[in-house]
Amino acid sequence: MKQVLAYTRTAIALHWLIALLVFVTFPVGVIMSDMALSPDKLKLLSYHKWLGVTVFILLVVRLVWRVAHRPAPLDVAMPHWQMLAAKAVHVLLYVLLFAIPLSGWLMSSAKGFQTVYLGVLPLPDLLARDKVLGDALSALHQVLNITMLLLVIAHIAAALKHHFVDRDGTLVRMLPFLGRRTSK
Repeated sequence: MKQVLAYTRTAIALHWLIALLVFVTFPVGVIMSDMALSPDKLKLLSYHKWLGVTVFILLVVRLVWRVAHRPAPLDVAMPHWQMLAAKAVHVLLYVLLFAIPLSGWLMSSAKGFQTVYLGVLPLPDLLARDKVLGDALSALHQVLNITMLLLVIAHIAAALKHHFVDRDGTLVRMLPFLGRRTSK
């Protein structure tokens, strides 16, 4: 495998930390949405909100880091349409990582359930209580999450294709232990 330029350690750590949190937050949301109202559901709801707020905070950190530390360009041998697709998926993932927690916060506000980060820091309600709006935001939150799930599946599939089929070092940029690389 040829030598490729990797992301910075900070970018890699933020990527995988956000990914881990998304992989925990999504199933917690699915599980709790099917539960009847109970203390266990309220506990999971709190955890889900805490994870969502944490993803939101880490996304802001990641975006600031990315502005200050541009990633190395993609392999120039990659077809142009794949470069465009990769950029589009990344932009959409960033948008969803912003929109999903925001839609959840707006939904909680509209449904009259204040978000209290880590059980100690009350976040302001962004909207007045409004059941119809809360239900609409709930539907939006669900659609955004399903969209995120599909994009994450596509993102993972593309990374695996690049690693196992194309053998072009794309995955090594985010998993440097898979091959030789140089840091930017």
